[in-house]
Amino acid sequence: MTFAWPWMFLLLPLPWLVWKFLPPTAPGAALRLPQPVALAQAKSAGRIRSWRVVLAAVAWLALVGAAARPQQPAPPQAIAHTGRALMLAVDCSGSMAIQDMRFGDTVVSRFAAVKAIAQRFIAQRSGDDVGLILFGTQAYLLTPMTFDVDAVAKQMAGAAVGLAGRETAIGDAIVLGIKHLSALPARARVLVLLTDGVNTAGNVAPLDAAKLAKAAGVRIYTIGVGSSAQAISAFGMQFAAPDNQLDVHVLTQIADTTGGRFFRASDGGQLAQAYRSIDDLEPLARGESLLRPNRELYPWPLGLALLLGCALLPWRMPRPRRVAGA
Repeated sequence: MTFAWPWMFLLLPLPWLVWKFLPPTAPGAALRLPQPVALAQAKSAGRIRSWRVVLAAVAWLALVGAAARPQQPAPPQAIAHTGRALMLAVDCSGSMAIQDMRFGDTVVSRFAAVKAIAQRFIAQRSGDDVGLILFGTQAYLLTPMTFDVDAVAKQMAGAAVGLAGRETAIGDAIVLGIKHLSALPARARVLVLLTDGVNTAGNVAPLDAAKLAKAAGVRIYTIGVGSSAQAISAFGMQFAAPDNQLDVHVLTQIADTTGGRFFRASDGGQLAQAYRSIDDLEPLARGESLLRPNRELYPWPLGLALLLGCALLPWRMPRPRRVAGA
């Protein structure tokens, strides 16, 4: 057994220091008792006081021991990895709320379709180093690169439209992905960019960001989301498509510059097919690393301290009062 924070044991003499150096409380009004009764109560109080002091000392020792975080190393576990680092950059601008994506027999918003399929895609990336970026007016790293794909999938499930602003900063999202991918010693670096519009915000032009990605050895796969129809049918009438401004030319150039591919996803089936195509990438290296998790033991001394603290409380049963007769 080891302690994660052994320096917490320096707090052990704290109660004695408080008792030694803090001034005593002011004495209250004394109750005058006959001498035999006073002597008997003094002996009983002395026994009770020594019992409570021992109990309090054990409780304090258990509490400090819990604060030091006792741990027991578990057997090492082998974790397979592919040597590939994959970052997802997902557009969550205001236009992603448009409901023009057919997901089975249901029409859902673009972002809902992306979330549903992206969670499945992330969960199947076991062995990859996966991260998640959300971008709108700004680009934010929601989840840093990690082998814990379940945690990344949960973060994707909690994302929402407008979380990073209402506009679209494609170039900034690419630069942020390059920054975190190039910091890893991985031999294969992949950025999957999902968007439904054109670059309307940010400080870096998308094509300039693509050149930086090529220099850093980052391959970008772009996915254009949104219905390709010029009109939408609803209630038996035809309406103009609310947003059909996907910059296919720029997204294709970004993919071609970095050695990736552009995918058009106008419904849930095409979006899933795009993910499957990216999933067919062959990893460049395979290996495994050892993880030795620690089993936390602090709940046991903490529970003991709480039980002893409850025992130190002044438990007194209320006495029934006599009601005077009329």
